[in-house]
Order: sequence, then structure tokens, then C-alpha cells
Amino acid sequence: MDRLQSLEVFIAVAEAESFAGGARSLGLSAPSATRGVNALEERLGARLFSRTTRKVRLTELGKAYLEDARHVLAQLQAADDAAAGAALTPVGTLRITCSNEFGRIYVAPVLTEFLDTYPDVSAQVLMVDRIVNMIEEGFDVAVRIGPLPSSGLSAVRVGSVRRVVCGSPDYLARHGVPRSPADLAAHQIAAAAPVTPVSEWRFGSQTPQTVRVRPRLTVSSAAAAIAIAREGWGLTRVLSYQIGPDLQAGTLQTVLEAFEPEPLPIHLVHLEGRRAPAKIRSFVDFAKARLRAISVLN
Repeated sequence: MDRLQSLEVFIAVAEAESFAGGARSLGLSAPSATRGVNALEERLGARLFSRTTRKVRLTELGKAYLEDARHVLAQLQAADDAAAGAALTPVGTLRITCSNEFGRIYVAPVLTEFLDTYPDVSAQVLMVDRIVNMIEEGFDVAVRIGPLPSSGLSAVRVGSVRRVVCGSPDYLARHGVPRSPADLAAHQIAAAAPVTPVSEWRFGSQTPQTVRVRPRLTVSSAAAAIAIAREGWGLTRVLSYQIGPDLQAGTLQTVLEAFEPEPLPIHLVHLEGRRAPAKIRSFVDFAKARLRAISVLN
């Protein structure tokens, strides 16, 4: 008999003032109840009951222990109820990590709608352009762009993104639309990364090719390169989701689509699979439906 069951037997015997009555209330035999109480007393090194031929009564120590035992079982039941509730109903704080631009453009609107739907959930979002260790840093859900390494985490694919070359309609009208990657040599390039003056852009999937471009301007953020292209200064290369709003508004358009590399998958990665708390399962289902409905991500 384990310690928890011993406590339950002790409480039942104390309330019934009888080993037989306490055992009967728990569906046990009287000898089992006696052995359970004897083991508990032996472990404590103290008598909890004074026994007579007709009934048992609590000692002074037993009376104090009974109050503590009831409190322990009540706390355990409360913990069980809380865990069961969290497993069934979305509650608590949801911690999410994603890249800066994807988080700003797509995750934030989905998350605020989710929080409006589930008022007992709050959220913390880390938007950072690095791979976060979910377990070590305590995150529930991560948005990953690109191939996933092997791990014990669960993943749901919600879309894909492409590496695209883009420019404003005004720039393309003035300088012409490149028809092949080699034509980029005749265009002004704003590189969206802190790279060396000579960059290599890879194109194609079936027959890959590499083209060297010489950016006249290099910036450290994709948002800055996109803004420069939007103003008509030149072409840049970014991930398609980063210019989703511009594509819809017509302020940017993509070129060289036939030469694009294979798309990169987007996944929602989370812990514990089907055994995850309801806040995680609900958010993954909620976000999956909404992200899959976004045309630029498919």
C-alpha cells in the first residue's frame, strides 16, 4: 500500500472509528486497512490510534495528523482538478516564439483574435531572428520557417514561403523586368543582409544555378531593404511573406518567379503532442486554420 492510499485508509478508519467500517467505505478488507494503518504508524514511529476490542480512537497525535492528512488530500485533489481543467479548457499563459517580421505581420493578428476568443488565456511572444531552444527557454509554441531537424517535438505544417526578387512597379517600368538571373547584373541591388560586397544568389530547384550580384547598398534588416525597394530605388531579395502586404497593395511585385528555389515550409512546433495542455492545442488548431487561409503563405 503506497503512502497516499495509507493516508486515505487512515482518514476512513478515523471517521468510522473502526477498521472494518473504514475498510468497507473504501472497498477494502479489514485486514488490508489494519496493515495500512500499521505501516503508517511504523513509518511515523508513533501511535495514531488507541485500540479496544470494540472501536478505535485517535490519539492526541492522531487528531493533529488527521487534520494535516485531510489538508494534504484536499491540496492534491485541487491540483488534480486544476491539471484536468487545464487539459480540457484553455487557461494560463501561452509562450510563443517566432521571427520578427512573421510575428509582426501574421502571428500578432492571429494571437489577438485567439485571446479574444479565450479570455482565460494570456500570452507572451518573443519575436527574434534566431532559433530558440523551446525546452531550455520555456516556450510552448514556435513558428519555424525552413526544414525541421529531427526532434521529439510535434509539428504542424501551415504553409510555405519563397525566396523572391522584387521591385516596385515604377522601378521595373524605368529599368525593365529581368528575364533571367543573369540580367540582375544590369540592376541596382539592395541586399537585405550584412554580407560582403560580392553576394551569391541561388536560383532554380531542378537545375540550380548561382549568380553573383554586387549590391550597391547593403542593409542589416529585411524591413529596410523592402522599404528601399518600395521607394523605387532598386531590387531586393527577401522571403515572400515579408512582402505579403506589399504584394496585395501592388506596391511591390516579384520577378524571376520561374527561377525560384524550392519553397521553405512553415511549421507550428509545440511540446507534448496530443497530451499538451488545452491552451497549446487550442492555439495550434486556431492558428493553423487562419495561417493556411492566407494566400501569400501557400
